[in-house]
Amino acid sequence: MNIKIRDISVIALFTAIIAVLAQIVIPMPYGVPMTMQTFGIALAGVILGAKRGTIAVLLYVLIGAIGVPVFAGLTGGIGKVLGSTGGFILSFPIMAYLSGFGQEKGNKYWLSAGLFLGMFVNFACGMLMFMFITKSDFYIAFIGCVLPFIFTGTIKCIIAGSIGLKIKNILVKRRLLI
Repeated sequence: MNIKIRDISVIALFTAIIAVLAQIVIPMPYGVPMTMQTFGIALAGVILGAKRGTIAVLLYVLIGAIGVPVFAGLTGGIGKVLGSTGGFILSFPIMAYLSGFGQEKGNKYWLSAGLFLGMFVNFACGMLMFMFITKSDFYIAFIGCVLPFIFTGTIKCIIAGSIGLKIKNILVKRRLLI
């Protein structure tokens, strides 16, 4: 595998961007906060592609898992990854991969499919882990983990897709991204 300094730099940059966006938090009643980190994850996939986007997100999850406070509300640690909201965190690399894969297919339909499938996987994993940890039924988990986030998740997918492609094109044109 041929890793370039440019790749390391953009991966580190997006890991940092996701960590910063995770701090934009709106607390919600069931303990699953509304954050902008999922926007950053989708954006990383769109701009960096499936491979580099996934690596950036894996790095983010790893840094948070070892205790660096990069998760929502300046939290971190393995307890957070294995806690009631851990399913969302664990699905982030899949979300980035699907977003990047859709972008790499080269048309808006694949991009949209990748972004929305990534959002669905994120919701499903988050809801399942929430149900397992809190011993909640499907209805409570859906109300707490999915329903309040459908509209904002859709908006994040649309914006990540549209501005992500524009940013990627600018970076490629300026030879900052290959």
